[in-house]
Amino acid sequence: MAQIYISLGSNVNREHNLKAGLIALIEHFPRYTHSSVYESEAVGFNGSNFYNSVLGASTDLSLEQVCVLLKQIELDNGRTRQDKKFSPRTLDLDLLFYDDVICEQPAQLPRDEITKNAFVLLPLFEIAPEHIHPVCQRSIADIWQAYNNPNQKLWKVEFSLP
Repeated sequence: MAQIYISLGSNVNREHNLKAGLIALIEHFPRYTHSSVYESEAVGFNGSNFYNSVLGASTDLSLEQVCVLLKQIELDNGRTRQDKKFSPRTLDLDLLFYDDVICEQPAQLPRDEITKNAFVLLPLFEIAPEHIHPVCQRSIADIWQAYNNPNQKLWKVEFSLP
C-alpha cells in the first residue's frame, strides 16, 4: 500500500467542482483523510479566488495508475488540457506525494508547490504534520513552521459533502 496526498483546487464554480472532485476521489480511495477547505487568491495570474484542500489516502494503485486516474477525474469535471499552468480551472488535482518517491515522470514528485504555496502546505500540514518530505528531509510541520510568505493569504471556509 502506498501513502498518497493529493491537492484539490478550483476557481470555476468552485464549491460544486471541489465537491465533485472529492466525491470521485473518495469512490477510488474510500479510506481517506481530508483537510479543511481554504479560500486563497489566484497565484501567478489575475483570476477568481480558489478553493483548495488536500486528501490523503492509501492505495494499491501504481504511481502511473494514480496519475491517469487524477487526469480522468479532472476531465470528467470539465478540465480541458488546453488550460495553461496559470489560468482559471474547474478542477485541479495534483499528486503531492506517492510514498517517498522522487521523480519527474509521470508526475513531479514530491510536488514543487508543497514548499512554495500556503494553499498546498497548510492543508497538507493539517492532515500530515509528521510526514517527512523526501527531498528536504523535514516534516511538513517543520516546513509549515518555517514558511514565510505574507503575500499568500488563506481563509478557512465552511464546506461539507452532501
